[in-house]
Parts: sequence; C-alpha cells; structure tokens
Amino acid sequence: MSVDRSLIAPTSKPLLEGALKEKLLRRAEATGSLGELEPMAIRLGLMQNTLKPRFRDPQLVIFAADHGLAVDGVAVPQRKQTHEQVRQLLTGQLPVAVFARIQGLELSVVDCGVADMVSPHDRLIRRKIAHGTRNARVGPAMSVDQAHAAIRAGMEIGDTLRGNLVAVAGIGVGSHESAALVLSRLTNSPVRDLIVSGPQMNPELLAHLMTIVQGSQARHKDLTDPVEVLAAFGGFEVAVMVGVLLVAASKRHLIMIDGMAACAALLVASRIAMPATDYCVFCRSHNHRGLDQALNLFRASALLELGMEATDGTGAALAWPLVRSAAALLTEVAEGEDPGPSRPSGITTQHAELGPPAVPPPGAS
Repeated sequence: MSVDRSLIAPTSKPLLEGALKEKLLRRAEATGSLGELEPMAIRLGLMQNTLKPRFRDPQLVIFAADHGLAVDGVAVPQRKQTHEQVRQLLTGQLPVAVFARIQGLELSVVDCGVADMVSPHDRLIRRKIAHGTRNARVGPAMSVDQAHAAIRAGMEIGDTLRGNLVAVAGIGVGSHESAALVLSRLTNSPVRDLIVSGPQMNPELLAHLMTIVQGSQARHKDLTDPVEVLAAFGGFEVAVMVGVLLVAASKRHLIMIDGMAACAALLVASRIAMPATDYCVFCRSHNHRGLDQALNLFRASALLELGMEATDGTGAALAWPLVRSAAALLTEVAEGEDPGPSRPSGITTQHAELGPPAVPPPGAS
C-alpha cells in the first residue's frame, strides 16, 4: 500500500508542550490540581497545535456490518441481529442514541456491509461494500480489492464529516471475533486472551469460539501485511473505519476509540501511518476481558470504567464531557494573559487545526 505517511504528523512538539504545562501550572495556583484532566488537556493542545484547543460539531459514528463467521454460531442467543441494532440506533431506542443527543454529539450510522436491507434514514450513511463478509474459516473474509474499496469509502466519509472530533465504534454479529483475529495476527497476541469474556464465561461457548477462530487463523497463517490481514479476517466496518481514522488524524482531529472493532481499525491504520495513534483516546462500553487485552496492546486505559454492558459507542458518548472539560482548562478558565496567542512564538502554523489534505486512497502513487 502506497500512502504518504508524512500527511499524518506526530503530535510531539517540546516547545508547545512546555508552554501548555506552564499555562496549566499558572492556573493550578488558583484552581488546584485536576488530576488526569491536566495531561489530557496537554494532549489536546498538542493534537490541535494550539494553546487553546476547542471542539466544534463533535461526531459519533457507528459502523455496522455482518460477518461470515456468524454462520458458525459465534453469536450469543440473546444478541440482536445487526439490522435490528441499526434500526434501534437510528430510532433512538438505545441509550447511546439518547446520550449522544443530550451531550451534543451528532450520531450517524454507516451501513458498511449489513446483510439485510436497512430502511433509509437521514442519519444513515450507505457505504455497503457487500451483504456481509464471507466466512474467514473457509476463505478470505473479503478480497484485498474490497478491503481497499472499504478504506477508500471511509476516507470519503472522513472528508465529509463536520467538526474536529469523531468518536468511532463498530457493531455487527461476529464483529468482536473478527476484530480479535485482526488484533491477534498483527500483534502476535494469543487470540484466546481477546476472545474470553471473563471468568464466568461458559466453557462450552469458549471452546466453540476457539475452534472457529483457530480454524480461521490456520487458514490464513502466512499473512502479515496489515491490509491482507484485514481482508482475511476483518469486517467491512473495520475497513471503513480505517479510512475515517486516517483522514481524521491527517486533519489533527481528536479520535475517540470505543470497542474491539475500533481497536482493530486503529491498529491497521497505525500500520499504514504510525502517528495515527497520537490522536486517539480510548473508551469502553462493556467489561469484556478481551477488550482489556486490546487496550493493553496500545498501553491505554479507558477514560471511564462504569461497569456497563452496552452498545459500543455508549462509553464514548459518556466520556465526551470529560474531553470537553479538559479542553476548557486551557480555553475557558480566566487568567490574566487571556486573550493571548493561540500558540507560543516559535511554533509554526504548519499542520494547524485543519491539518493537511486527506490521506490519498490506498494504492495511490
């Protein structure tokens, strides 16, 4: 894959970081310490290349697709079908939709590859690559061409999203197992650690899932290229998410990662352009032990640990006020120097908030 990695700039800038720390230190003399909000505020300033990070038109985008692994019975009996989850999201019947609305997040759902037809809706984005992937245990889940097409579709979505913050999550029957396979292969991590939900997991279900995922691993044991691994195991929701993440990072936008599918998408994106991870914070919507391991792969922890068992994206909606509050430490708390410069002298405007143009499509020269 030929992608100009320089289009995603690392956030490290010692001069700006020092100025941000000094600004927070002056404010701490009056306000006291605010713990983990302060390093988050510094990260936000570095992402946006400014002493005064601000957010506008925040977006929550949930990517939906079905997976061929579902034919092997990876779904727990009470889990809703993917098209039902999409319908409930769009009609405000799930908590994540309510939380997004009251927190001022604009919710969109992307049909990346739902097996069933989804009724039109003004918040539905249609980017169906196919009606679900194939079964990774008997062949590639998608072709490499389909993987490239899905990433390009994500880039197009990323270019059209308003605002400078995007929270992402993926849903679909088989999504967790598919994402676990991608994460396992690209990090050489035991897939069992990503599959097991916790100590109370039904041992028969775990044994069944391990048979399926180990069979999939054996079928594609020689693959190492990130896009080929994505094509072999992944879902269309992961692939489309990859494109959105690349564009968001290229524009220096904050990315909120929620759930296993989003972690898999970020890992693939970071193998294409490593600095993509600089623009991410992590959220969680359920207590699955495999998600603990996925977060460990990034040496990250979730912004909130609320003990939920909810649709991915719920944790991001609830964590957004924390992010907004961290930025407010640098922009809203009054101090003698305000209004002052948005960046210290010596910091160029290169890669400013809107950033460079979008990352070119995979395969472009």
